[in-house]
Amino acid sequence: MAGERQARLADRIRVILAERLEKGLRDPRLGFVTLTDVRVSGDLQHASVFYTVLGTEEERVASGAALTSATGMLRREVGRQLNVRLVPTLEFIPDALPESAGHIADLLREARERDAEVAKLASSATHAGEADPYRREDEEED
Repeated sequence: MAGERQARLADRIRVILAERLEKGLRDPRLGFVTLTDVRVSGDLQHASVFYTVLGTEEERVASGAALTSATGMLRREVGRQLNVRLVPTLEFIPDALPESAGHIADLLREARERDAEVAKLASSATHAGEADPYRREDEEED
């Protein structure tokens, strides 16, 4: 039951924050932010908001600072729209998902290249040693 309530509250917080960010904050540092996930603690007192920013590293840092400085206003907006006794604190955490996905894609590309090299070497490979003098011609090759 508590897990179900946590999930509903997290989803609602994500929607409220996304709508508020879509309307825009009056902070020029805020770039193109996407909220990827919200996780609420078991006691419903803390919400971790994961986000990504499209752009350079400087834009990511600036957007993180803008979100941190707007935390109070965003928490007030969440409290206004939620019907809960205590409004959870908000913590904005940059999501490493895009960087991880890029790293995994690079590793997969490298694995494919190595597999292609091994297949190329295997196509021209021959068995080591001399032919078996006791082998009959009518036996199938392995």
